Amino acid sequence: MNILFFITPKSETAYLYDDCSLRQAIEKIEYHKYTAVPVLNKKGCYVGTLTEGDLLRIIKERYLLNYHEAEDIPLWQVPKRWNYESVNINSNIEDLIEMSMRQNFVPVVDDEGIFIGIIRRRDIIQYCYQKSGIKEEEEARRSARKQNAEQMILQ
Repeated sequence: MNILFFITPKSETAYLYDDCSLRQAIEKIEYHKYTAVPVLNKKGCYVGTLTEGDLLRIIKERYLLNYHEAEDIPLWQVPKRWNYESVNINSNIEDLIEMSMRQNFVPVVDDEGIFIGIIRRRDIIQYCYQKSGIKEEEEARRSARKQNAEQMILQ
């Protein structure tokens, strides 16, 4: 199945540019209550993902407990602990399953590397859940329990 069905487009995704300040990143992550946000360059190409952990490490390492000093640090200077991989728009959802075990979301780019959106781990898990048949098994068990309960009440 093509991933376009699962994509959350760029217009509905919070992201940062690599030249925005550390302070702006902290404010955006706090506002949206996300733990990770895609980072783009000015051309719109995906260049990485900034996590809360990345922010905490740079604050600790540089002792930037002064919020105003955080204005002077662009995100491209913030070291990233993890390399969030992106996928091409032509990928299949099955290609994303292993990636989703390591990342909250998978960034999606076009053939030129331009960021076009994300696919959330939740959407990948839901796809796998429905495809596995587990959902139907649970519904059948729930229905059987309901019937048993109704029979016990009638007795």
